[in-house]
Amino acid sequence: MSGWLVSLEGTEAGRTLALTLALSAALLHAIFGALQKGRHDPWLSRAAIDAAVTLLSLALIPLVPWPEPHMWPIFAGAWAIHTGYKILQAMTYSRGAYTVVYPVVRGTGPLFAMFGAILVFGERYTPGQWLGLAVLLTGIYGLAVYNLRHVTVGRDTLVPALGFAVATGAFVALYTTYDAFGIRATADPFTFLVWFFFIDGLTLPVVFGRRLWRLPAAEARSIVRLGVIGAGVAYMSFGSIMLATRLDKVGEAAVLRETSTVFAALIGWIMLGEKVGPRRAALMAAIAAGAVIVEVAGR
Repeated sequence: MSGWLVSLEGTEAGRTLALTLALSAALLHAIFGALQKGRHDPWLSRAAIDAAVTLLSLALIPLVPWPEPHMWPIFAGAWAIHTGYKILQAMTYSRGAYTVVYPVVRGTGPLFAMFGAILVFGERYTPGQWLGLAVLLTGIYGLAVYNLRHVTVGRDTLVPALGFAVATGAFVALYTTYDAFGIRATADPFTFLVWFFFIDGLTLPVVFGRRLWRLPAAEARSIVRLGVIGAGVAYMSFGSIMLATRLDKVGEAAVLRETSTVFAALIGWIMLGEKVGPRRAALMAAIAAGAVIVEVAGR
């Protein structure tokens, strides 16, 4: 499968597959965020998910080629960036309503990621694509402002939550660009994915292992189920966007993934009981329209 995937790089079929992967990552990332924002402590939720991710990766390591020597420093950098991202994400979710902070996180990411792709990979974007990005960001930040005006839960912590959300978005752009560099640096993309997930998942289970161990039996069973489900979602979500950035432009993949904000609003409405009205529906339509413009204008 690795050979087939690599053969698609730079082709129209590869671009189409990258589009599919990025949109799949958007849906899955919204589900992943909702899982972490659910009824458990976000720190413990992420620790349980990471523990399951590490165990899954350990089982997959024998199935992929061994990393080249130059990959180990790259893995170390990825671990540092993703650890910072996860800490900021948990601090954001523990302070702000999901439908307020999530759009801010996801809106900050693609803007920085496109500039990062220009600087690191020399990518170029058409005026139409920049227009599409502007439409998408208008929808995302408009959604955040609308939610901020109407949310009634946890308003006393919303200001620091929004600050953490912007910082988290910056780390989203950083890891998107860095991971694209990492997955392009190895001959087999699945080597990067499996070893990245194994290394990345080690930290939080160690830090929060004692708290997880002391949970009451009923809560422990619930969080173990969350961890297993979250591990599968994380692998498919983060894996899809990483593969998309190997097959096509990093900036385009980053923008398409931010349609996750639309999915997040729907999840917040259906799963978390947060309301979606006509104004928010219009803003969500703007997000989707912006992503479509970026994709069409780049062809």
